[in-house]
Amino acid sequence: MPTTTKKPAAKTPAAKAKTTPDAVQLLTADHKEVKKLFKDYEKLVKADGGEAEKQALAEHICLLLTVHTKIEEEIFYPAAGQAAKAEDLLKEAVVEHASAKDLIAQIQDMEPSEDLYDAKVTVLGEYIDHHATEEEEELFPKVKRAHLDLHQLGDAMASRKEELMSELGAEVAA
Repeated sequence: MPTTTKKPAAKTPAAKAKTTPDAVQLLTADHKEVKKLFKDYEKLVKADGGEAEKQALAEHICLLLTVHTKIEEEIFYPAAGQAAKAEDLLKEAVVEHASAKDLIAQIQDMEPSEDLYDAKVTVLGEYIDHHATEEEEELFPKVKRAHLDLHQLGDAMASRKEELMSELGAEVAA
């Protein structure tokens, strides 16, 4: 009797959705990553780290935040606004993004040797911590209750994130 080897089934869209983070998971992972990077920056400052090392880390943080805010504003916030009835939270988030973008631009226009460089990176970290906490505790639960297709949204956001990172010459973490 011949033995047959069963081919592994091709991944269905449903199977793919289970391996791709949903929109909330993707954003939460971004928050966690950038919070760790801010802590790394703080350690560098306390250890009198070199200017080149501080600048590279600050630039990486600014890049990640720039991409993160874009995918939120282009994809997540419009979907959340329609489904979750979270208009006030989304308006606040957009204002918080504007403040963060302003600080990012200031940091990118400075040298790490300048007097307020470390302070601006620290304040940016505090803004981001507040913003991320508000999203995770208030906005994300509303979005989850709204029964959005978070996996489809996550796929769109992951694709856009990869595209933006590529445009900006960076790699997306796997």
